[in-house]
Amino acid sequence: MQGAEGTATHGAEGMAPAASGEMHTSTEAAGHGGGEANFPPFDSSTFPSQLVWLAITFGLFYYLMSKVVLPRIAQTLEQRHDRIASDLAEAERLKGETDEAIAAYEQSLAEARQRANDIAKTTRERVQQSIDAERAEAEAGLVERAAEAEKHIAEVKAKAMGEVDAIATETAEALVTALGGGKVTKAELSKAVSAARG
Repeated sequence: MQGAEGTATHGAEGMAPAASGEMHTSTEAAGHGGGEANFPPFDSSTFPSQLVWLAITFGLFYYLMSKVVLPRIAQTLEQRHDRIASDLAEAERLKGETDEAIAAYEQSLAEARQRANDIAKTTRERVQQSIDAERAEAEAGLVERAAEAEKHIAEVKAKAMGEVDAIATETAEALVTALGGGKVTKAELSKAVSAARG
């Protein structure tokens, strides 16, 4: 048993240096190989395949750009341009309608002002005519009343003067009689009173 254990131990000890040597060899090999390996894109042995993939990638990119991306961009730009043109046309149309509406409003306002001025002028003329007619009628009435008043005054004056002459004649007759001047006729007294009145 002891001999077997010694053999096993000796065998394990013999295997350990062997494994250690293999690891050292593989590490050195890896170190030498790592120093000689190049970065794949810079490896000249892969240039042909890289060029092929570059051409394929560029072709696919060009195809996608020319057939998908650029047409969509062009379509979007065209739609935007059309929409802008449509909006500008609509704005121009609305501006024209607004200008027409403003012109129509100003024309209607001018016509309304003209009608108002005409109505005011006609009203002023009618009022003036009415005032003139009433004034003429009033003046005619005043003239007529003044004539009637003057006529009445003349009649009253004539009547009063007649009564004054009669009173003066009677007074003169009474004075002559009182003074003893003899008998004098009324005709003579009236003539004397009229001459004295002038």
